[in-house]
Amino acid sequence: MGFFDRLAQLLGLKKKEANVLVVGLDNCGKTTIINQLKPADAQNTHDIVPTVGFNVEKLKNKSLQFTIFDMSGQGRYRNLWEHYYKECHGIIFVIDSADKLRMVVAKDELDVLLQHQDIRNRRIPVLFFANKMDLRDAVSSVKCSSLMGLLTIRDKPWHICASNALTGEGLHEGVEWLTDQIKDLVIGKK
Repeated sequence: MGFFDRLAQLLGLKKKEANVLVVGLDNCGKTTIINQLKPADAQNTHDIVPTVGFNVEKLKNKSLQFTIFDMSGQGRYRNLWEHYYKECHGIIFVIDSADKLRMVVAKDELDVLLQHQDIRNRRIPVLFFANKMDLRDAVSSVKCSSLMGLLTIRDKPWHICASNALTGEGLHEGVEWLTDQIKDLVIGKK
């Protein structure tokens, strides 16, 4: 990094970059959430199809530029998640709050993620979206938190937001929290 790049960074003139993984079971709304976070002119207005493997998006928010890795939640692709843990600065874990039957599977996947050697000893912030709050069978974010065992997470900052990926409700609150957490992490590393 050159002198002027370092000076610009110290003065806060250069955007910091952060890698964020978006994970969760298939059909929980990960890609729809990412689509909502894009500028209006870049949003996909057609039907969103299931992610095969992963997609990569670049988003800007405040003083951070995010590289978002939208990871497939299908069972056969979940083993790909761990290849991105080492380089991530934050995790967004999306929960289908209306799918109580598969919430046990989501909890198991979360437990595996949190115990992975590349995650376990790092203070990576984890944002949870209790998504699909508009559906009749949806449980509250408090109930999702309980079913997912989030209160047992003591070594990482975490936050849960009720969300509706179709309307964008709750998304910006969560991303603001994650941005603040990552900024503290990235700036603290100087």
